[in-house]
Amino acid sequence: MKSFKARSLFRLVVGASVLAIAAPGVALAQDEAAAPAPQDGPVTQDDTGEEIVVTGIRASLRASADIKRDAYGVVDAISAEDIGKFPDTNLAESLQRITGVSIDRSNGEGQFVTVRGFGPEFNLVTLNGRQMPTSSLGDGASAPASRSFDFANLASEGIAGVEVYKTGRASIPSGGIGSSINIRTPRPFDRPGLRGSVSAKAVYDTSYNQGTEITPEFSGLVSNTFADDRIGVLLVGSYQRRKASTNTANVGWRDGYLGSDVDVWGQLPTNGNAINRPGPNDVYQVAQNASYDLNDIDRERINGQAVLQFRPIDSLTATVDYTYSRNTVEVRNSNVGIWFNHGDTSSEWTDGPVAGPIFYSERFGAAERKDLSYSGSLVANRSENKSLGANLRWDAPGNMTMELDFHSSSAESKPTNKYGSSVSVGNAVFGVASQTINFDNDLPVISYVMQPGVDALDRSLITPTGNSFRNAYFRNDIDQIQLRGRYDHDGGFLDSIDFGVSYTENKVRSAYGFVQNESWSGAGPASDIPDDIFSLVSLPDKFKGVSGAGAGMIPSFYTFDFERMVDLIENKYQVCSDPQTGKAAPGTCLADYTVDRRTSEKMLSPYLQVANKFDLFGNPAHLVAGVRYEHTVIDSQALVPVPVGTSWNAANEFYVILSDESQFTGFKGNYQNWLPSIDFDVSPFQNVKLRASYSHTITRADYGSLQGGLTLDSQFRIANGTGSRGNPGLMPFKSKNIDLSAEWYYAPTSYVSVGYFRKNVSNFISQERVTQEAFGLRTVAGGPRYLAAVAALGPNAGADAIRSYIFNNFPESTEFEGLDPAGNPKGRIFALPEDPLLEFQIQTPVNSSQTAVLQGWEFALQHSFWDTGFGVILNYTKVDGDAVYDNTKPSSVTQFALTGLSDSANAVAFYDKNGLQARVAWNWRDKFLTQSGPNPFYIEEYWQIDASASYEVIKGLTAFVEGINLTNEGRRGHLRSERNVNFASPGYARYSAGVRFNF
Repeated sequence: MKSFKARSLFRLVVGASVLAIAAPGVALAQDEAAAPAPQDGPVTQDDTGEEIVVTGIRASLRASADIKRDAYGVVDAISAEDIGKFPDTNLAESLQRITGVSIDRSNGEGQFVTVRGFGPEFNLVTLNGRQMPTSSLGDGASAPASRSFDFANLASEGIAGVEVYKTGRASIPSGGIGSSINIRTPRPFDRPGLRGSVSAKAVYDTSYNQGTEITPEFSGLVSNTFADDRIGVLLVGSYQRRKASTNTANVGWRDGYLGSDVDVWGQLPTNGNAINRPGPNDVYQVAQNASYDLNDIDRERINGQAVLQFRPIDSLTATVDYTYSRNTVEVRNSNVGIWFNHGDTSSEWTDGPVAGPIFYSERFGAAERKDLSYSGSLVANRSENKSLGANLRWDAPGNMTMELDFHSSSAESKPTNKYGSSVSVGNAVFGVASQTINFDNDLPVISYVMQPGVDALDRSLITPTGNSFRNAYFRNDIDQIQLRGRYDHDGGFLDSIDFGVSYTENKVRSAYGFVQNESWSGAGPASDIPDDIFSLVSLPDKFKGVSGAGAGMIPSFYTFDFERMVDLIENKYQVCSDPQTGKAAPGTCLADYTVDRRTSEKMLSPYLQVANKFDLFGNPAHLVAGVRYEHTVIDSQALVPVPVGTSWNAANEFYVILSDESQFTGFKGNYQNWLPSIDFDVSPFQNVKLRASYSHTITRADYGSLQGGLTLDSQFRIANGTGSRGNPGLMPFKSKNIDLSAEWYYAPTSYVSVGYFRKNVSNFISQERVTQEAFGLRTVAGGPRYLAAVAALGPNAGADAIRSYIFNNFPESTEFEGLDPAGNPKGRIFALPEDPLLEFQIQTPVNSSQTAVLQGWEFALQHSFWDTGFGVILNYTKVDGDAVYDNTKPSSVTQFALTGLSDSANAVAFYDKNGLQARVAWNWRDKFLTQSGPNPFYIEEYWQIDASASYEVIKGLTAFVEGINLTNEGRRGHLRSERNVNFASPGYARYSAGVRFNF
């Protein structure tokens, strides 16, 4: 229903706009002619020949349209409406207004971008043409490995524009098969003289669980030129604080079973307790756990930039700039949850072939001590980016321009406290009699019944259980030098020649460690924790607007003072100073790193691009052809535990013995790519452009896949061991792209366009198992002692009997620890040099032979309604791929599917006249697959409405208001069936108001 409404709304807006545009063409040509004379911006002329300067929304739209029209290939752009004023408060939120661009949100804000169905790791982001490092820890629960650029680190106030290159070009850095996104920052010579902007804003986020809190945002920009515009200085600074909450219902699922599966733990019983049990060929998934999570967010963002420009002579410009950003995010989680043991269950199911649950329930005996979990977590990390750059541009004689550019940039993410980047602490009330999840609504309705005499809201019964302290670190350093040249030819077929070379050294360190205590049945008595540490909170009101919230769900639960709790359990149980797993730095819970990946990429990239202009049947045309060569050398190392031997510890348990020290092991790789590109455009009529482009683009593998270390799993079976290693020799993803488009620029800020794109992508990454020996490790199985036992006991001797024989006859190679209840020896039997070498099945990433074709259509309309001040921006993108996930196949069937593919649309209505600006924006993205593998994961259709308005009270002083997600749209995700809900979260509006002064 929601999908139908969203599409209908979009069609209605499109239809109304098309009817308006059907007015006489003479009126269309007057869009800007009668515009009032603002203070700065693009210049036009009125009927008397006097210049009129346009600012605000129309200035931004005109500048963006000019970039799109004049570019080679397919380029879309967003330009600042004025100095210090970008259209949206978040760069990602602005980018989603571009045709074919969708965003991923985190904590209610845009964070990563998807372009034409390719996710954030497939899009290269540059800052002023420089490849920038990126750093983010996500949830901090594993070693980070992504190349994705986190747009949440950058404030929009210091941005002059963003360009999205959708077609490959030899002169554009490689790395994005989805797109290359260039962020432009202002320069003092862009607008000579004294100019500036100062703004103050108050932000109110209605999602915040802790009540009403107004947070501040400040920004300032000042630019000036001196000495007859020979020297320029620009300073930018911004401070933003935001407090918000995201409340989520989560359900974890087991793999997709066939109805015919038997003897699999978690499968549905055949005793009649499963109503409408899935048939033999139906696929279904069973809930493993569920929880209601309340997340309180505190985010602080600081940005700054300083630019110095010097022009000693007209033909020589030197620029030095420093860019800084710091994003500190703290998320406090409180949750109540249940886990299923898949014993005495009952359930009901929809019809197949993908059967979805109607409800799933389980009952427990009093002796089982089934727990209701009251847990909490703290994620607290800071990402800091620094970039120092220098640029020298020389407008040489003979129509030559030479440019030398260098930058040294770093990005670093690490925790901000003594506990770690992501910390989880568990508590529980034991005594659940039954628990149920109902899936009839958008919100999974979780409920429970306690055993007689047990009150889940009795604080004195809350018992401390397990905990985990995860510590992650990520640092990315990039040093890059680029030499660019351009020759502009006067007249003739040849228009220009671009050439250059860049050398980039990219260093990445990704580290991770954890300390953990598996005391889930209870670390100590409930009396160890004082009752006043707990606070009762209600739940239904935290999920307002989501169907299912209310009667029937868990009504309330206890949260706790996180820091106080950690200090208590450390004093009581030494959870950090003497954990069951891992080791922490003295006096902290910061785990020592057990994973430490260090990857170095060195890239040499020369390019040549030739632009030609000519007449085609009397019409102006351009042909641009180029080639870029990429040579990449990779040296990747990883810290891995050093195995020193193996032991046989129990009947079916063999273990790798690790030393107390770790060492770096590494691998190397290299590859070369020739990346051709060709762009053609022709104007068969005035203000009409037809384009055709062909290019090759690449995206490099994620850092985790490139890691150099060989890591062995600690436990192995009698036949072989297992482990994993990275592969620095992975080839990059490669896409062969075709683009066709038609554009009509019928007025200065108005155009309509349609485009078709097709991408043929290869070198996808899959996993392969390789059999090999490792570290010279040997195994007792099959060795002389083992064979002697078999010879003495017979070929049918059991493992316990063989172990007893070795303990009795070869005691010098064992560590005896007593007898178990059955009378069998306990202890370890060590492998000896005379034992056979142990083989391991090593999982490693490889480039698969699979290819995928992605294709789609883009439609865009930007229109200003004559001299009324009103206008609309409409766009729609349709994307399809030939690698689609089949939900009807069980998890045992390996599938390959393209992720991130979805249709998307935007509808923006604006008004800009007489000092008043207003904008209403509707953004929609259809359902898309975000994860494949054994089980699919889909994000459901989502749309939201944002609005903003400003009024220039007096010249230069503007008051403004903004609203984000005005209709409180929530989000939801599911697996195979829409009833296999993975998460459901309500949405909340965010409001801000402030003043801005421009001079």
